[in-house]
Amino acid sequence: MRIPRFVWVALGIAAAGVVLLAAKSFVPHSTSTPSANSGAAEGGDWTLAAGSSKSSAKEGESTGGRSPRERKESLALASTSSGSSGTETSRTAPIPNAVVVPSPPGPESWATFRNGYGQLGIATTTLPNDPQPLWHLKTSEGMVGCAGVVGGQVYLPCLNGQLLSVDRITGKQQWSYRSIESTNPNDFAPGFKAAPTVSVDTVYVGDEEGNLHAVDRRNGKLKWKFTTGNEIAGSVALVGKNIIFGSHDSFLYCLKASDHSVVWKFQTENFVNCSTAIEGNYTFIAGCDTKVRVIDIREGKQVYEVPLGEGAYLIASPAVIGNMLYVGTHDGRVVGVDWKEQRVVWTFIDEAHPLEYRSSAAVTDKFVILGGYDKKLHCLDRATGKEVWNYQTRGHVESSPAVVGERVFFGSGDGNVYAVTLKEGKKVWQFRAGRSITASPAVGEKCLVIGTDGPDGTVYCFGAKSP
Repeated sequence: MRIPRFVWVALGIAAAGVVLLAAKSFVPHSTSTPSANSGAAEGGDWTLAAGSSKSSAKEGESTGGRSPRERKESLALASTSSGSSGTETSRTAPIPNAVVVPSPPGPESWATFRNGYGQLGIATTTLPNDPQPLWHLKTSEGMVGCAGVVGGQVYLPCLNGQLLSVDRITGKQQWSYRSIESTNPNDFAPGFKAAPTVSVDTVYVGDEEGNLHAVDRRNGKLKWKFTTGNEIAGSVALVGKNIIFGSHDSFLYCLKASDHSVVWKFQTENFVNCSTAIEGNYTFIAGCDTKVRVIDIREGKQVYEVPLGEGAYLIASPAVIGNMLYVGTHDGRVVGVDWKEQRVVWTFIDEAHPLEYRSSAAVTDKFVILGGYDKKLHCLDRATGKEVWNYQTRGHVESSPAVVGERVFFGSGDGNVYAVTLKEGKKVWQFRAGRSITASPAVGEKCLVIGTDGPDGTVYCFGAKSP
């Protein structure tokens, strides 16, 4: 019996379909994790603040890691897969919180985002010539902020909404604080993008939904919480008995550290994304309203204002020495501003690649050093703004560099942590983390701590291994 031709054709088409399906199953698929060179993750973090008169950074831009929308979708999927009851998906029992006897911030600590009132990014400790990995730990959404290192404790602000205290020597968790009261891992917890500020007994850190948390250093318990109108991306400045910080709701706040009562608040025209520097009785706002504002911290009133021009949205935090302020802008400039004379002293633009700066500058007696979206770390002459050297990576450099002696350490979107020489920009050390790095290095107590972006991110600690 002869089989009709149309039957053979149908069988051939079916067989080809099976082969194509089988082949497709072996093709690697990309995840929602940003690629090494992609820079900011997709999301809805940068929207215009209510009442603002000017547009800000492009809507949809974020700073590292997955956006809140992506994380909420992932949690909803996990909740659905575990059943409608919303029961926990993790099989690992939570680690009970320990009670710690904290040490006060010391001369070798890294207790704030840029390690001091001026936000200069200069470490006051040392690292070995060849820093070795001492420990690492996983966190479900990675870490895009800067850690705090004080005494025997390392504080990790994680994008999954956890603030972790870990032992500096062993990397073992001491306690965990969550940005919400719920213990259900499928409930969305606002992430921590801001760096923690560490005092004698408290850790202060803001979350992406506008809450400032004051957490007991001993046991990870909440002391108080203060709610603003939008995301808190910058860290807190602790000045006497008060704390000063900005919010995306356009306000700069001054609160009493003891009970979070408002001392004063000052409104700008757009987001306040930066951590505020302190010089004497003044603090500085480098905000998304394209102006540098100088505020008297005693009364919360503006004393000076330096417009930087349309497009000069300020996402990075300013560094201040004396009457000079240094910051990179969203439109591809780095400026040196004399805030007392209210004028821009110099401007640097990489004409070949005039891309944005989100990295906050490290400033020494001679140099201004910061990373750019042009994938370079730039070193500028502090007096003139002329480029001294640059170091090329393969990814956006949002990580804010830390100066340790005669070396500069920083992370890159290409998945590497680098050290280059301060004077020449020559690479002297490199660690391949394998995932995009937005976080800035914290260098304190003879160790360096930095984390990677995205799901299943890793936090690393480097230093000298015990003999």
